[in-house]
Amino acid sequence: MKGNSSHGLLFSNLTFLLLTGLGLNLLLFPSSLSLAFYLYVSLLFLSRLKSASISSIPLLLLLEIDRRGRETNRVRLNATGIVTEMVLHLLLTTFGKFLFCCRLPRKPSKSTEHREGAGTIISSSNASTSSRSNDLAANNNHANAGTGSFSGPNSALSIGQNHGSKASQGLNSKSNGNSQATTYEALPGFKDVPNSEKQGLFIKKLNMCCVVFDFTDPSKNLKEKDIKRQTLIELVDYVASVNGKLSENVIQEIVKMVSSNLFRTPTIPSRDNKALEAFDLEEEEPSMDPAWPHLQVVYEFLLRFVASPETDAKLAKRYIDHSFVLRLLDLFDSEDPRERDYLKTVLHRIYGKFMVHRPFIRKSINNIFYRFIFETEKHNGIAELLEILGSIINGFALPLKEEHKLFLVRALIPLHKPKCIPMYHQQLSYCITQFVEKDCKLADTIIRGLLKYWPITNSSKEVMFLGELEEVLEATQPAEFQRCMVPLFRQIGRCLSSSHFQVAERTLFLWNNTQIENLIKQNRKVILPIIFPGLERNSRNHWNQAVQNLTQNVRKIFSDADPELFEECLLKFQEETQEKDVKSRREAKWKRLEEIAAANGASNEAVLISTKGGLGAATG
Repeated sequence: MKGNSSHGLLFSNLTFLLLTGLGLNLLLFPSSLSLAFYLYVSLLFLSRLKSASISSIPLLLLLEIDRRGRETNRVRLNATGIVTEMVLHLLLTTFGKFLFCCRLPRKPSKSTEHREGAGTIISSSNASTSSRSNDLAANNNHANAGTGSFSGPNSALSIGQNHGSKASQGLNSKSNGNSQATTYEALPGFKDVPNSEKQGLFIKKLNMCCVVFDFTDPSKNLKEKDIKRQTLIELVDYVASVNGKLSENVIQEIVKMVSSNLFRTPTIPSRDNKALEAFDLEEEEPSMDPAWPHLQVVYEFLLRFVASPETDAKLAKRYIDHSFVLRLLDLFDSEDPRERDYLKTVLHRIYGKFMVHRPFIRKSINNIFYRFIFETEKHNGIAELLEILGSIINGFALPLKEEHKLFLVRALIPLHKPKCIPMYHQQLSYCITQFVEKDCKLADTIIRGLLKYWPITNSSKEVMFLGELEEVLEATQPAEFQRCMVPLFRQIGRCLSSSHFQVAERTLFLWNNTQIENLIKQNRKVILPIIFPGLERNSRNHWNQAVQNLTQNVRKIFSDADPELFEECLLKFQEETQEKDVKSRREAKWKRLEEIAAANGASNEAVLISTKGGLGAATG
């Protein structure tokens, strides 16, 4: 009851003030439009008491109409009228604000509470969405790409960390449970803003480019894709020409954008996981990533960022960390050769700039090789990784660390085992040769390693081994050569008498190398007896004329260098040949005896065997 009486008293007083103000307004300003304002305030007051709503009338518009009406009549007022008008306007304007700010107490309904609570949550959510956070949320799910939403060229950007969402999902934001499409608009260019705002615009553009589009449908989001590509190009130009060190916040946003775009789920269907021959892979067209128009610019941006003198390695290493390097190495298995080529350059720049990461990068590459050699025998980026290592090995300081020698023995030499070695043999051979040039004592280890993995039935692989062997021998010193020459030339002897003419021809070409020829001549007393039988068989029986001609040239080299040794080897070969002939005839005779005995069974009859050797008769 007390509350109701207070409400009635307040109603009476406010009604009196409203009527008084209305009368004075009509008396002093008969032509003013402020009457509409006072009517509005009166109705609003009464509606609030009745729990109704007429707040759709724009109060600000009525206030503006009232102000202009007073200015029209002001020229006709005397001093008293002006003072009275000011007092009344101040009084009633304050009263109007009071009505908007205050609501008479009443018991709220549950539905009203629910609506008000939801409105508070939505307002808070929108506020946090529209403001860009300077701190990057820690998220280990870097294998996917980021999404976001835009609304206008100067609007703030909200970037989600759910990197698995595509742009078709990222361009739709939800408000109150209803799907609401947002726009993807280009931001202003750097030349259109003052220098003080360029860094902020740079960060906005980075966040804008975190949106990843679906390129599996070429006709989808064409405008947005073009806007993103142009924005990425602007970012490349900016980071290439920026003056002054990049701040930690900027570096953080850069790594975030790069991670969102590069560390993704593969969109290219992978080939079978079985080991394939090199010529099979060469016949297939390389698979191209449909998202390359964006990926290429992102890689170019990352390359410019890492190579920029304005990038502080001490700050950047916090974000280009071990996790970033591992995910970058995972991308080397990409089917797209263009991406692998960019990755090769980027990783090499990272290795050069971030010295603290060098041991980790080498170890991680080793692990990729181990898995490839002993488990999968399938990886698309072995050649590119070896190319990076070739440059790294070239920079090794002398004497070589034990770690580097173990890398040679445990990783590089076993890389000769997989069947798909033709895909990366050129780069592997370069790495092997670099080790020999760095430390000639490793030649014996390398040559014995090659012999361990020497192919038996794969002739094309054997030709490659011979080419690599020539490069290694060319850098081998005499002392190391003598340690391995016996097993080495046993294999060379088998190769030069191979029925595959390319294998035999490539082996005989070794004598065209002056360095190798000198090594052979210096050790001819050991080498010639090993390979002489193969040379003689080639010159007498090989089906390929080119191989016969090359064999004759090699025989002449030995004959001219040491005629006595050559004659000695020839006589020995002839004796061995005769002994083999006698042995083969004896085996043929015994075989014939076994056949006759089997045909006659248990008969006691004598059998006469006629032979050129005059074996006589055999009796039972």
